Amino acid sequence: MNASRCLGVASLLAMTACAQSAPFGATPARTAGTPATSSKIAHVVIIFQENRTPDNLFNGLPGADTVRVGLNSAGKKIRLAPIGLTAPYDLGHSHGSFRIEYDNGKMDGFNHVPSECRGVAVCVPQHRRAYGYVPRDEVKPYFIMAQRYAFADRMFQTNQGPSFPAHQYIVSGTSTISDGSKLRAAENPTNPSGTSNGGCDSPSGSLVATIDSSGQEHARVFPCFKRISLMQLLDESSLSWRYYQASPGPGIWKGPDAVLQIFKNPTYDAHIATPPSQVLKDISAGKLAQVVWITPTALDSDHALATDGSGPSWVAAVVNAIGQSAYWQDTAIFVTWDDWGGWYDHVKPPLYNSYELGFRVPLLAISPYAKANYVSHDQHEFASILKFIEETFGLPSLHTTDVRADDLMDCFDFSQKPRKFERIPARYPPSYFLHQPSSEPVDS
Repeated sequence: MNASRCLGVASLLAMTACAQSAPFGATPARTAGTPATSSKIAHVVIIFQENRTPDNLFNGLPGADTVRVGLNSAGKKIRLAPIGLTAPYDLGHSHGSFRIEYDNGKMDGFNHVPSECRGVAVCVPQHRRAYGYVPRDEVKPYFIMAQRYAFADRMFQTNQGPSFPAHQYIVSGTSTISDGSKLRAAENPTNPSGTSNGGCDSPSGSLVATIDSSGQEHARVFPCFKRISLMQLLDESSLSWRYYQASPGPGIWKGPDAVLQIFKNPTYDAHIATPPSQVLKDISAGKLAQVVWITPTALDSDHALATDGSGPSWVAAVVNAIGQSAYWQDTAIFVTWDDWGGWYDHVKPPLYNSYELGFRVPLLAISPYAKANYVSHDQHEFASILKFIEETFGLPSLHTTDVRADDLMDCFDFSQKPRKFERIPARYPPSYFLHQPSSEPVDS
């Protein structure tokens, strides 16, 4: 293990022992996985983009539940306005922002969400900023993928908060600070200088707010968790995995960095690849792992006030690379967004507890076995992807949110003849991303 990666681990172990935690109930012993219902799949790729809702990013997709008119806290109808991917403002998407917009289930507080505008003399009025949708011309690759393959309009972000906990849910199905804990990481961690980061190699003094079963955010802990993850299950079954990220070290988009059992494993560095465009080279070289997570740079992330608008082309570059390779015949690609980003969405999420579920995010399921031009109206969440992987590879359950989640099988037809891949046209070619400078998120 690199010396820098040892920082904070000893203090984490001490904090874990002292953390106020109690089980929601006894954690069931892990059992053998169910027989694979998707045995034609040998590779699963998760592309985790940033901060959008179906009403914002896929507005007007045929067959999908999207609207052009929302509600504000005065009960007035607000027409959604076309707002480009590179709009000069960002919206709050902390747990507090979720509560403001959710407004006790009325779904009408979007006019009160905090926001920040930068680089322009005149900005969209604050009370109108959340009520926007991206013009279809700016996201053509996404619409093409949605109409050629499967799109889900009831995919809910599992957590009610920003990126750091969301990236814990996509690797563990939870953001609890330890197995069986009643405390979940709820926000983005900060270090003593006030900069967002997170992980077992975070600077000493870094802390993340946690939320308890009553919805209170009081306890703050070091952002490194002794908790099960899908990576652990893959390792125990001798299955390969890789996680692509913008740079080494701690960060809010670097899920495995904050899971102690994975972080301290001597093979950790071999599983982490930087920058994300390395995946294009790995596919070309025949080195695609069996399970892959791909997180973006800030520029191609779709994150408001960070992206240069290249996100749809970036995702298309990865999909095209797989589609034009031998991997296409046995791969399932899931494209989803880590949180809603503060943007308007009209569908009320079902609530399981003080922090689950959050607002809708888009989901694409792309595969030679994905149903064509199919819109799933079944309820999904982040752990639905994890459950698909568990069943595909015969893994045991994580015994987190995967227990209640569905497995996304409604998006596939494994009895159909594998479909031939057709290239997704995009504005930027793959070479754009191979030469793009790495960029880190500015917030969540």
